[in-house]
Amino acid sequence: MEKNNYISPSGHKRLVDELESLLKIERPEVTKLVQWAASNGDRSENADYLYGKRRLREIDRRIRFLNQRLDAAVIVDPLKINSAKIQFGATVELLGEDGAKKIFTIVGVDEVNTSIGRISWQSPVGKNLIGKSNGDEVLVKVPSGEIVYEVISVTYKPIE
Repeated sequence: MEKNNYISPSGHKRLVDELESLLKIERPEVTKLVQWAASNGDRSENADYLYGKRRLREIDRRIRFLNQRLDAAVIVDPLKINSAKIQFGATVELLGEDGAKKIFTIVGVDEVNTSIGRISWQSPVGKNLIGKSNGDEVLVKVPSGEIVYEVISVTYKPIE
């Protein structure tokens, strides 16, 4: 994993909420199910027991992952950034060679959702956008070749 896990305040809250839910709700419920299933006798053919143990391992694995991500978290609030250059948290409007406009928000790897235009600062497009400003051209290498975008606007607003 990368050294720093840059993340927005809302992305950090989502990870913390998921961790708390796993620790306080889901894990205790599954533990009770496993205890009940174990009390029924033969565990080798007890589906509730086997499924419960498997689910506990999955939950524990996710808890470890979330703890690692939160330990490395560097919270960056886009509202506190005052820059004309593209940085983490920027919402960027681009104009493609074909005249199509695209809007991307640069987010952390735990917040990526390409269907709504959220791209990681570590993605090919994100890496090439960082440091650019209005009017700059950005060359992005993609599997099908290269795409050139022009930066139309850079804004900083809350990431929800």
